[in-house]
Amino acid sequence: MSALVWCPCPDEDTARSLARTLVEEKLAACGNVIGPIHSVFCWRGEVDEVREFGLLLKTDVRLLEQAIARLEQTHPYDEPAVLGWHCDAAGAVTQAWLGALVGPRG
Repeated sequence: MSALVWCPCPDEDTARSLARTLVEEKLAACGNVIGPIHSVFCWRGEVDEVREFGLLLKTDVRLLEQAIARLEQTHPYDEPAVLGWHCDAAGAVTQAWLGALVGPRG
């Protein structure tokens, strides 16, 4: 089963670096850097707005928790917003590609 992880990043270089780290560590098969995006959010009782870049990672569901933990560990924000979810459907080729991340050790 496939999974996705979403996380906003302070800039494009950070998003690219985080994507590369998770792909190189085989916690994700692909990372898409999206942006720039304009984020409006409530944080510690205040509404704020910033320019960010989104990072969308594609992974296998068996690696989802590890990918989230690693992203939280390496992200420059003190408390990054990291969300992960199981995909309800995926193409057979995509599922095989993502499942290969886990391989025989899974």
